[in-house]
Amino acid sequence: MLELDDIQHILLTRTPAITGRYEFLTFDTAEGGRAWLSELADLVQSAADVSATMEESDRWITVAFTWNGLRALGVPDESLATFPAEFREGMTARADILGDVGANAPEHWVGGLAGDDLHAIAILFSRTDEQCVRSLQEHDALLARIDGVRSLSYLDLNATPPFNYAHDHFGFRDRLSQPVMKGSGEEPTPGSGPALEPGEFILGYPDENGPVAGLPQPEVLSRNGSYMAYRRLEEHVASFRDYLDERADTPEDAELLAAKFMGRWRSGAPLVLAPTHDDPELGADPLRNNDFNYKEMDPHGYACPLGAHARRLNPRDTGHYMNRRRMIRRGATYGPALPDGEPDDGAARGIAAFIICADLVRQFEFAQNVWINDKAFHELGNEHDPICGTQDGTLDFTVPKRPIRKVHKGIPAFTTLTGGAYFFLPGLRAIRYLCTPGE
Repeated sequence: MLELDDIQHILLTRTPAITGRYEFLTFDTAEGGRAWLSELADLVQSAADVSATMEESDRWITVAFTWNGLRALGVPDESLATFPAEFREGMTARADILGDVGANAPEHWVGGLAGDDLHAIAILFSRTDEQCVRSLQEHDALLARIDGVRSLSYLDLNATPPFNYAHDHFGFRDRLSQPVMKGSGEEPTPGSGPALEPGEFILGYPDENGPVAGLPQPEVLSRNGSYMAYRRLEEHVASFRDYLDERADTPEDAELLAAKFMGRWRSGAPLVLAPTHDDPELGADPLRNNDFNYKEMDPHGYACPLGAHARRLNPRDTGHYMNRRRMIRRGATYGPALPDGEPDDGAARGIAAFIICADLVRQFEFAQNVWINDKAFHELGNEHDPICGTQDGTLDFTVPKRPIRKVHKGIPAFTTLTGGAYFFLPGLRAIRYLCTPGE
């Protein structure tokens, strides 16, 4: 039975927020960090809280910590040593494993996210712009009156129409394929796979292989916690549009090529079910837009290319041990929309997401290393994920077609990683423990 009153809401619920901020923090003193956390402890909502108050609530708060942040709060060394090596090392140290090289390398990240003084994140979501202003003012005031804690940087989540939190800046509908865990009260939509054991995502529960040993200690710290991989991807919208226009004879051809890159049309309709034309009604129907497979319906990639973004990130029935690779994805867009037909305006825009899982290596790092940045994925030979893979202008993208396939050479980088980190997402009891660790 899931302890919903102890699990931070972001693990199990998607709130109707339309704006907010990610505030990245550093603790100059343990006392300052604990005082800040003590003030927020009663404001962080559990999954049970949010489920019961979704209609009337207009703000939601989540907190999480890096390994250095746990140390800065005063968590004892013997406890810190029980966390897995990849979390202790942090995302910056594992850049080569993740493919975060070249323009994506940590030395180019913004906001101080590559440094050891990144200790915590406060995710401040709001239903309205007015509430967002109030929430930010309250948090700013909290930081101002507490010594020993300060903002390292922040990212405002303020995408403007026509895009919203259900679309990225390229115009593609997002949030279409999420795993469901047993005991959550949610049922998987057709084609989304079976409900999975909670231990795939939340510490302290059995996973698909049974009971899990070797969790961080003490148990009060790890129980109902999870890990979050934060990724801030800047989307080069003008470059994406220019690439499509240069390689397509008609607007319809440009839209088809965009869909081939993504694996879905902008509406969310999957290419496997709508191979030649978009179908917005299909894309908007959760009972149909995931109800397909690859092995039987499109084994050679004639509808959805083998290397398309959606096919790489969820190989479905063509992937190995898929129930052990699934992840929960949360996030939001940032930056102003670039109007159609406008040249690049130099503004930063993109998507800032959290990938939530119980095992960073088996789930997140596997996806980055094998699904996204393995050139031989599905025996393709010289390809990365065309949307979020590391691109340096030397790789290809293959569109299978009878009688002759089309190989697009020299794929440019349509996105650039500009920040990342590994966070531990504690349960609510663990948050209170962290206010006085070791006592």
